[in-house]
Amino acid sequence: MRTQIHPSLEGSAPAREMDRILRSCVHCGFCTSACPTYRLRGDELDGPRGRIYLIKEMLANDAAGRRTQRHLDRCLTCRACETACPSEVQYGRLVELGREMLEARVPRGPWQRLLRALIARLLPMPRLMRALVGSARLVAPVLPERLRRRVPDRVPLRRRPAAAHARHVVLLEGCVQRAATPQVNAAAACLLDQAGVAALRVAGEGCCGALAHHLGRTAEAHDRMRRNVAAWAPLLADGAEAIVSTASGCGVTLKDYGRQLSDDGAHAEAAQHVGAGTRDLGEFLLAIGYRPDAALGRGRRVAWHAPCTLQHGQHAADAPAALLRQAGYELVPVAEPTICCGSAGTYSILEPRLSRELLARKVQALTGAGPELIATANIGCHLHLATAAPVPVRHWAELLCAD
Repeated sequence: MRTQIHPSLEGSAPAREMDRILRSCVHCGFCTSACPTYRLRGDELDGPRGRIYLIKEMLANDAAGRRTQRHLDRCLTCRACETACPSEVQYGRLVELGREMLEARVPRGPWQRLLRALIARLLPMPRLMRALVGSARLVAPVLPERLRRRVPDRVPLRRRPAAAHARHVVLLEGCVQRAATPQVNAAAACLLDQAGVAALRVAGEGCCGALAHHLGRTAEAHDRMRRNVAAWAPLLADGAEAIVSTASGCGVTLKDYGRQLSDDGAHAEAAQHVGAGTRDLGEFLLAIGYRPDAALGRGRRVAWHAPCTLQHGQHAADAPAALLRQAGYELVPVAEPTICCGSAGTYSILEPRLSRELLARKVQALTGAGPELIATANIGCHLHLATAAPVPVRHWAELLCAD
């Protein structure tokens, strides 16, 4: 793609990076058929190629406007287009930079500013989220069905094993997951214990930064990343084999710490180590040779929903599926397995109509072959799917650490 940078932006490092990415695009259009929002709307501007043109025009004319902001807001950043792209265009990074530029130059209305500030500040507070989830469960019986389905199920919480092994990893606790589905981290600790690896909790851990990053609040996201780097890097240096994530949205963000903080002289090297040392739970277990009890699943039919952040971001979606099969579960066929469920971090809150349309399509695809359960690997997908699925939704680790 032929591009140019407006003279007012020539000294901008982000603008130069955007220009470099744009030049790798050859207009082929393979990305459009992979894009969930394009498939729903049929609008070129709600597909990757159209958004690329909007960013190109913004860069060439220094014309950041609401039209471009609207269509970039509608992007899920699922990165299915990257998987489909023969030219390996770094579309996710391009949209990230475009959103940062728009956030700085195009003011939002007061309601949007308030909503985004609340999401960025409140969701990463596990204690508050735990109180809110507990309160919602108390009033759930009297809520309308539509709201009741949004309240996370209460699942018995198993006791986490003591850290009794010389081999150890840092287990990322998460923010919303810690409050809404704490049984997932307990199940992960159980599986690691079975594999002879202790799961350490780190007191200084905070939000991974993904939520702020989704919202174009880059400085805030980087502050959160620096705090985590300071908490985790010494443990990696002291013998922790990995930082293990059970939420693929967090994991894909952690793996990107090295790039995100590459210009931060005080944290760049440690951030690189943290990113390189991060593994999804399934990826880690498969790599160390863990094998679950082959009779555990007893042929139960499970629909495996691979989150976008696991399949398009981390390219590690095959590991949980392999472990479920090894445990005796039957993975049923799923139509359109590469299409997003519509959760996409903050997307289900900020773009509810499109999110609901994608959710209905994904639930139909997952349940078409009659599964008993849906298994996934990300807290956002987990909670989102559970609002509409006619069968229980569980993290795959729960199925492997079942009593």
